Amino acid sequence: MPVKKTPFIIGISGSVAVGKSTTARLLQELLSSWFTSLKTQLITTDGFLYPTAELKRRNILNRKGFPESYDMKSLIKFLSDVKSGKKEIKVPKYSHQVYDIVENEFDTIDQPDILIVEGINVLQLPANETIYVSDFFDWSIYVDADANLIEQWFLERFGVLLDTAFHDPTNYYYKYAKLPRSEAFEMAHKIWRDINLKNLEEFILPTRFRADIILHKTTGHVMDNILVRV
Repeated sequence: MPVKKTPFIIGISGSVAVGKSTTARLLQELLSSWFTSLKTQLITTDGFLYPTAELKRRNILNRKGFPESYDMKSLIKFLSDVKSGKKEIKVPKYSHQVYDIVENEFDTIDQPDILIVEGINVLQLPANETIYVSDFFDWSIYVDADANLIEQWFLERFGVLLDTAFHDPTNYYYKYAKLPRSEAFEMAHKIWRDINLKNLEEFILPTRFRADIILHKTTGHVMDNILVRV
């Protein structure tokens, strides 16, 4: 009788633009090179955001990224399936280019030895849930930095996205790319202040000390402090 395969799951959280995705990809590369006989996969919780049409139907499009904009039941079921060793689990694919779930496209998680789950919401404890995402984690990381620095990184990334989108009308950022730069960045400042900073202060930052390790970054994404729960 085959032995049930239970993966080691690592959660990575932190603000928008703090460098979660880069940290997650780097960790995946390191684990894959260190443990060559083990299968390490990475997934982001963006795939569990409700599609734009559903956010509009619920009248919460302006709350995208906040706790209520995620399909938590599907995310919990996914993690339960992973822990139980289920094969070839399909996860909706999210595109930052179109800023939405891509219809009929999926990522596949197939019995990894190590699974990295990256997202702003992975350490949160929603009031209406009895099982939390973090219940499935064996280890967790919070990527931290001063909010003013994160805003700077957010705006830098926004500028790069504008340059990328300039000649692509299908790109979500195309409408911003066609604006005068000063106007586009004024919009970006407003998005940071009214959405991302609010989400950070109310729902993301309070989860920081639930992590097993906090990686604190300073100017240039340089890591200047590491806190480990003992």
